Amino acid sequence: MERQRFTAEFKREAVRLLERGDKPVTQLATELGVPRNRLYKWRDALQAQGEHAFPGPGRRSLQQLELTRLRRELAQVKEENVILKKATAYFASASKRGTPGSTGNE
Repeated sequence: MERQRFTAEFKREAVRLLERGDKPVTQLATELGVPRNRLYKWRDALQAQGEHAFPGPGRRSLQQLELTRLRRELAQVKEENVILKKATAYFASASKRGTPGSTGNE
């Protein structure tokens, strides 16, 4: 069974109907084909986020989640690589000029 998807416009209209109060919430939910508690969640999201509520298609797919995780991991590895390059350059220059305590016979 495929998950139901609703447009942002549908959600806003459902919340408008909910707030009008012409019908009991249970009846409205039945007519719209959504669970009653989802209407409340949409109302809360719209009140909290205003125009920014309902920005996308809903939950991310497993591929999208994996892609996001891999991009985050790649960014971290790149940052670590930059740090390691700087550390390598620092220690290479320190060994050329001699560090305190080194005899230079190594």
